[in-house]
Amino acid sequence: MGEIVRYKRDVWGEEVILGVSWDLLWVVAVAVLVLLAAHAIIMAALANKKMDKPSSEGRRVVRHETIDRLFHWVMAASILILIATGVAPILGLRIAWLNIHWIAGLLLTFVVVFHIIRSLFWQDFKSMVLGPKDFGEPFDSAKKPGKYTFEQKGMHWAVTVVVLAVIVTGILLFMQIDTPFWDRTNSMPEDRLGLMFLLHGLSTLALVALAATHIYFALRPEKLFYTRSMVSGWISEDEMTANHDTSLWSPKEAD
Repeated sequence: MGEIVRYKRDVWGEEVILGVSWDLLWVVAVAVLVLLAAHAIIMAALANKKMDKPSSEGRRVVRHETIDRLFHWVMAASILILIATGVAPILGLRIAWLNIHWIAGLLLTFVVVFHIIRSLFWQDFKSMVLGPKDFGEPFDSAKKPGKYTFEQKGMHWAVTVVVLAVIVTGILLFMQIDTPFWDRTNSMPEDRLGLMFLLHGLSTLALVALAATHIYFALRPEKLFYTRSMVSGWISEDEMTANHDTSLWSPKEAD
């Protein structure tokens, strides 16, 4: 644990947790880069250049409503701002990061709560449930998913767990600093404060890895039509039938 956790002595001389060791940031960065580069090389070697790509022309169907696309981009922006402002001091960049950091954190909290409520009452929550049958999908090319693929569901739930960890620990830390809403109280015991910094740091490192992975797959040539749909809201009928089981997902026609 010595390489993961930083310790310090409190006023009583007891050893308490200070936070995560930020040397792990470089470990995570290198590991992600190596794994994504390896994936890109393997995919290039396995690519069948003779296969026809589904056409983006013709009839269009709705994949993402406007409100869901807005949620996605606000969430993405707030996460990238949180990562940038959280990592900047570690890299030695001197910016007034703290206020920007907690404002982005409050924005992320708001949109995540909004999304949870919307997904439970106004969306098809079952379409994102990751069941036992989904795990066979990557190994069976004949098996097509409903609206969301196994990888998309897996990324969604991984991001959900990590973002909730970032939010909960972030709010607890936010309550300890001076803000326009209250004055700093120092109410949290030092050992518990260090534990919150540790958990917040570990969830931040996980968020860095997930954000980098998500961006990589969003930019892959075979996935670009999904990225386009997060901007425009639609995919073509040809793209839908080539990649999805229409008995499990039958979207309405786009305007």
